[in-house]
Amino acid sequence: MPRTKNRAEALAAAVTLKPQAWGADFRAQQPAVSTPRTVAVLDEQCRWERRGLSQGVLASLSRYSEIPAADGKGELKVSAAVTVHTSVRDADERLASTLEEPLRCRQQQVRTDERIAKLISAATPYGQGNNTYSDDQVVEIGKYLTGSGEQTYYWYVTRLGTVTLAVSVKGAKGYTDNELATYASHANVTMLNSVEFELGGKS
Repeated sequence: MPRTKNRAEALAAAVTLKPQAWGADFRAQQPAVSTPRTVAVLDEQCRWERRGLSQGVLASLSRYSEIPAADGKGELKVSAAVTVHTSVRDADERLASTLEEPLRCRQQQVRTDERIAKLISAATPYGQGNNTYSDDQVVEIGKYLTGSGEQTYYWYVTRLGTVTLAVSVKGAKGYTDNELATYASHANVTMLNSVEFELGGKS
């Protein structure tokens, strides 16, 4: 596992999904990538913002992609993020916080015109359910709220050692829940495989 900021940043850059990794129809959002050396935090007012790296975090990177609205379908937005922690304990605490956040913030402000609400979360540690691929995983399902209405929202946060991976899918008109879940699951598996490849190549 990476122990320096440079190694951690290189791992995050290699693993965090670019638009083409989501599928042929995806392109980069604007902005396409998070501010360097910041991490996403849910603040006391239940608003998501980016802050400087906290103690226990070596690197964090988010990339934002979308399928533009076309042929009667709405604009589908997705994100992928990788955070490299200094220890397994720090990474594990991040997942514990993720599991508790829907209880603290029933409705969360993502951007000025975007909110998520009606969130439910469930944890699946290694060996439970069908989790034979990661040390731990939290899945959140809720509703994505914009001026154009309410859609399904998925967020997967998965831990492998000191690395946490996060993928979000914000539903849009014309997309079924099964399609959204497939995008989230595929992105999660792709990044997990990439982490294992990158770490294996360095061992």
